[in-house]
Amino acid sequence: MVEMARLEGGPRRWLVVMAKEPRCGAVKTRLSRDIGAVAATRFYRNIFANVCRRLVPDPRWRTIIAVSPDRATGSALWPEGAAIIPQGPGDLGARLQRVLDWLAPGPAIIIGTDIPEINAERIAAAFRLLRSHDAVFGPCDDGGYWMVGLRRSPRVRAIFADVRWSSAHTLADTRANLKGACVALTHPLEDVDDGASYRRLGAAGARVILPGQRHREDTRQAPDNDQRGGIIL
Repeated sequence: MVEMARLEGGPRRWLVVMAKEPRCGAVKTRLSRDIGAVAATRFYRNIFANVCRRLVPDPRWRTIIAVSPDRATGSALWPEGAAIIPQGPGDLGARLQRVLDWLAPGPAIIIGTDIPEINAERIAAAFRLLRSHDAVFGPCDDGGYWMVGLRRSPRVRAIFADVRWSSAHTLADTRANLKGACVALTHPLEDVDDGASYRRLGAAGARVILPGQRHREDTRQAPDNDQRGGIIL
């Protein structure tokens, strides 16, 4: 576990996974209303395990898992090979900014655990975009984003201020804080937060174990040159 101190080690690429302790009734509450708390928790654990298996061992970045609640840093549920830090108090914007402030210099990408289709190829493509952009977003159809990446240049500050989280305005509000910055949009993915998106995931055969399903392999890959929507705000 890494205490509430700055993560050092010299400039490098940072990948941060924002995660909740996967306890029944504490995760995927909207999905729980449609499929039940036990199935929703099992689904969350499967997504989290799959994402960590794909990303944590990759030597191209150092993976940090920022967990909530803070007391969960001592849980045995987190994977080996990643630094575990608390998210701390406040709304999502305050917690995201705090995590960024803990990191030593270097580009950083932050993801959540609601997107089963996240893989190493998508993360590597986002880091490549940060060579020529100040920020990169992976949009979702609901107005949010599944990924935010920052080159962490001096002109990009306080990008999470006054954002309406969990709304159709989340991405637009965040981009409004990036005036004058060079921003890229990468491949859109769907987060799974209700019964409808859960059923679409099962129909598509995404690489995740759904309760009551056999394991399926998804061979779809994100193209290395995916740079759709690079713009100046």
